[in-house]
Order: sequence, then structure tokens, then C-alpha cells
Amino acid sequence: MEDDLRAALHRYDEAGGLERPTGYDHAAARAAFDVLVERLDAEFGTSCRADRQIEDASLHGRIEIPVEAVRGRAQLVVSVSNFGPMTVVSAENPGAYLDLAEALADHAADSADLQAIQGILAALGYLVIPEELLTRPYDGISDLASRYPPDQAPDWWIRFFDYL
Repeated sequence: MEDDLRAALHRYDEAGGLERPTGYDHAAARAAFDVLVERLDAEFGTSCRADRQIEDASLHGRIEIPVEAVRGRAQLVVSVSNFGPMTVVSAENPGAYLDLAEALADHAADSADLQAIQGILAALGYLVIPEELLTRPYDGISDLASRYPPDQAPDWWIRFFDYL
């Protein structure tokens, strides 16, 4: 499974733009994002906070499911990349936990909530990338690494889910 996900990271990487891939269709990406927000709102019986105003980033949008609507102790966050149908699900905030297993062990997240989110993402054609995998050093084909000093090499999170 991890090999397949690493292959997906390389498949969606390209030498071109850092913020969005060649041929990026913002209207289609925004329409899909809006459907995702609607489905999460319905699933959790709330109005999720959706950040649609992201600029200068490889991240398309971010959706926060409030702690009041989930079974765990922390809000859940879904981050959507501009590159392919890639998403990350995080507890509290990206980077707060190394992975969802740690968040589950700490009761920050609940498995039923995570299964519901992952089911919605799968039904809409999104690919969930584990946050831990994105912390590995970036070894793709873009010139992203040349923009960072050698002692601060970027990782895959920066490539697909961060401000640039």
C-alpha cells in the first residue's frame, strides 16, 4: 500500500508549476471541493469551516470539521491538493500528530469519524495520503528543492499541501 501511495506522489509530481499542475482546471477543482464540503456538512450535521481563499500554495483548500461535531477530542481537518485528487486527513491540525494512529491512541480522533470521512473521500474519487508519508524528503522532479537551503530540504507535504 505504501509503495502505491509513493508511486501516486511521483505520478502527480511534474517539472512544471509548483502551485498547480499543467492543465489545472480551477473551476472543476472548486466544484469537487464544494461537493466534498456539502457531504461532510451532511455527515457531521454541522457547517464545516472551508478555507477557499488559499493563494501561492500547492494546497487547494482546507475543511475543518469542528470538535463539537466529532466523537474525538479534536477537530478533524481535510486538506485538498491542487495536484490530482490527493487529500490528507488530520486530527487537530496538520502536523499535530505524526499519523492518525497516534491521534486515535490519544483519543483526539475517533475511528467511526475517520471511516466516515474516508468513505466520503473514496466515493468522490479522492485519494487519501497518510500525513506521515508526506513528511519524507521530497525526491521528485520539480525544481522545488532548489528553492531551499540544503539544510532545510522540502518534504512532500510542501510539494502538495502547503504554501510556497
